[in-house]
Parts: sequence; C-alpha cells; structure tokens
Amino acid sequence: MSSERILDSRLRERVVSAAEAADLIQPGETVAMSGFTGSGYPKQVPLALAERIDRYHQAGQPFQIRLLTGASTAPELDGVLAKVDGIALRLPFQADPDARKRINDGRLEYMDTHLSHVAQHTWFGFYGDIDTAVIEVSSIRADGSLVPATSVGNNKTWLDLARKVIIEVNEWQPRDVEGMHDVYYGTALPPHRKPIPLVNPNDRIGETALRCDPDKIVAVVRTDAADRNSPFNPPDAASEQIAAYLIEFLQREVSRGRLPAQLLPLQSGVGNIPNAVLAGLAASGFRDLTAYTEVIQDGMLDLLRDGTLKHASCTGFALSPEANEEFKRNLDFYRSRIVMRTQEISNHPEIIRRLGCICMNGMIEADLYGNVNSTHVMGSRIQNGIGGSGDFARNGYLSIFLSPSTAKQGSISALVPMVSHVDHTEHDVSIIVTEQGLADLRGLSPKQRARLLIERCTHPDYRDLLADYYDRALHHSYGRHTPHLLAEALSWHQRWLDTGSMQPGG
Repeated sequence: MSSERILDSRLRERVVSAAEAADLIQPGETVAMSGFTGSGYPKQVPLALAERIDRYHQAGQPFQIRLLTGASTAPELDGVLAKVDGIALRLPFQADPDARKRINDGRLEYMDTHLSHVAQHTWFGFYGDIDTAVIEVSSIRADGSLVPATSVGNNKTWLDLARKVIIEVNEWQPRDVEGMHDVYYGTALPPHRKPIPLVNPNDRIGETALRCDPDKIVAVVRTDAADRNSPFNPPDAASEQIAAYLIEFLQREVSRGRLPAQLLPLQSGVGNIPNAVLAGLAASGFRDLTAYTEVIQDGMLDLLRDGTLKHASCTGFALSPEANEEFKRNLDFYRSRIVMRTQEISNHPEIIRRLGCICMNGMIEADLYGNVNSTHVMGSRIQNGIGGSGDFARNGYLSIFLSPSTAKQGSISALVPMVSHVDHTEHDVSIIVTEQGLADLRGLSPKQRARLLIERCTHPDYRDLLADYYDRALHHSYGRHTPHLLAEALSWHQRWLDTGSMQPGG
C-alpha cells in the first residue's frame, strides 16, 4: 500500500498490524468506533480484536468492551464482536443479525438513543470515559489532520475525548473524497452554547478534516477493504403505490401554497420505499430540490445526476455496489453537490426546525391515534433502533411515516388499536402512508385521526376489525377523548404470538 495516504512522518512511524493495534484495547474498556450505516467503519482492527477476545474466552478469561459508534456498521465490526460475545453494551443503533439476536436473548445490553444525543451525552459524561477510539480515514495530511472517509458520524467527539486513538487508513476509500466534509468545531457545552450558523442545506461552516492530538494516536493501521454495500431491491408494487400517494400529496401542498415549488429540504430514511419516493419526485417534474438528511442512498445520487436535486447534506452514505462505483467515477461532480457533516450537526434539532425539513421515515406499526412504533416487534423484540427518525420527526416541518399496511404475508397489521411500543407520539406525527392511502393527521383530534386512519391506511382484511374495536371503545372506554378498551388494546399482538396471525381464527 502506498504511503501517500499517510503524509505525516510522525504517524507513518506508528504503522502497525491490526493485531498489534487490537492488543492495545483492554478488557472492560469503552471503545468508540467510526461508522454510519455501513460506511466509514474500521475494517481490520475489530476483526483482530474479535480474534483476541475469542482467545481470552477459550482460555476461560473474561473480555468484553462497551461499544459506541455513529449508527449501524457491518458484519466486520458488530457481527464479529457479537459472535464472540465481546460486547457488554452497545449504543446507539445497530442492524446486525448476530448482535440483534444477543440483544433479544438478553445477553447483550443495548441502549437505543436518538442519534443527535450521542455526542452531547458523551460530552456530558453520561456514558463514562472513552478509553479508545478506532477511526477509519481516507488519508492523513502532512499536518496530522485526518481526512474522513465515507462517513463522519461521531468521529469528532470520539477523537476529542478518547484517551488513546487507533487510526485505520483505508486505501479503498476514494482519495478524492477530500474536500467533501464539513467538520464544525463551534459547539460548546451549556451554558456557553451559541447558535449554529447554518441556514441553508449546502452551507459550509467548518473544516474539511478532523483534528486529533498526535500524541494520542498510538497506532496506525493500513487497510484496503470495501464498505459494506447492500444492494437495494427494485421497488415493489406497494412501495410504488406509497410513493404515488406521497408525491400527489406534496403536489397538492404546492398548489395550495403551503410548500414552495422546490419543496423544503428532504430527509429520507434508508430502504426501498424511500428510494421509490425519490424516484417518484424525479418522474413528477420536481426540480431544484435540496436534502438535509443523515444518509445519501442510491435514489439521491440519481436525483443529483438528473438535476432534480441541487445539493444534499448528510453524515454518511448507504450505497449499493453499483451506486458506489458511480459515486467513485464521478466524484468531482458529487463533491460540489454533497456536504458530509458531523452527526451532531446533520441531526441537530435546531437546524432541522430552522430549515423546515420534510421528514420521511419507516415504521413497524401505528395505532388509531397516530402513535408510531419504529423499533420493536411485538413490543419487546428490538429490530434496529430509533436512529435519527426522532430527531427529524419532532422537529421537521412535516413528519411522514411510511409502511406497507401488512407484514409477514398479511398476518400482521401495521395499523393496530394500540402500538406495542412508542417511539414517536401522536404529537410528532403529521402524515401516515400505506399502499392503501394517505392520512393527513394535521389539525385533527384523536377521534378524527382514528376515523381517517381506519378509512385511508388500514388493509381491507383488518379495516372492519379496527373499526369494530374503535366503535366499541367509543361507548365503553374510561374516557371519550382517546377511546381505548384496555383489556383488548394489545390483544392483536397477543393473538399473533399465540396463533401466528392478528386475524381472529388465524
């Protein structure tokens, strides 16, 4: 591997193997690693650390770490450490099946946290000291500053607060990504905070590289390994119908003067439904849009190429292999249109509210009154985590939640009498869309919301059941403001657990 990626001669002298670097991490440490939705995470040190932990366990010796990241990472980090039972506590977000199984089996403690809170809570000391940071970068400049890779996440905070730092310099990452980042060093702790001077999604308010005291950097590891690139499936009929309802709604808002022709900055969760929505925006003739979001995925690259999107702000990428190759081939084009920020800025509630973001996120279920569960299956089994959806839902101009109306071959309804877990209260939910229709909940009382959700969003197989529950609740609940039959409110979930279907007789 070329030493051109490590231009600081002091740090070039600290190049070691991944195994030697992993030996510097001790049992019981709190370790903060880079990575956000499978981009920019360290590739080799976690593997070597997992092998070391496994050797300890084979010898009957305990070895676990507390693991903090930006968001989800990849099998080479979360997966390998989970498989050897090397993680005592994980936060703030995960999407790895091995980690998820251990969390739901009760063998791994997990703290599901709003992504905008992680950096400030670390500064506040809520998670204790950061012993070691393991950060992937694309290069090290001659002055020792660190050029981030394909995500920024919480890396600034990890480098600021960690007692010791291990750097992975990954030559797979495009060298030309330099200049795309915007690392803001103007945040402060209460009571010394000042307004963040960002008023447009493409504003640059910071630096293009990360600072780190070179004396804290104890090891540098050279790598050449790809980000985790998961292909996106083509949108199915349900996703396309959801997208169509949402595009029609946005067009109507423009015609009524409640949105400008260029809309407001878009935030989009990851997945096939958001990609279908993005494709629908282009096909519907929208132009000169902007995005202020966490993650750039395939659909946003498409919009940037065809001119639908002028520019986009994010903290990381989640690209398919094909989209990643397109990104690398045309980096000069994207560098002038994409800004990558620290996670505490990309998800900052003040900025989201100031910009008036249109926020589009997925959900597991919603109830009659618009409360949304986006994290737990049947109330107790974590899926991934709340991620940044809460940051955007509570503070955006429009808070939109998208989902097919059923799951598991129709055995589960996405609209239920009462959600089995609440991530987003009815106060933070504006719009719910399924392939059945769109419910605009703004300005409606709880009972008005219930009628609209039953009519517009519920699958026909469950519509009469939900209407029957609501009608009986109107007459027999303790109060009439938000009618519920407490003995039945979660009966649909229990029925699925007992019989495999929410349908009676299923």
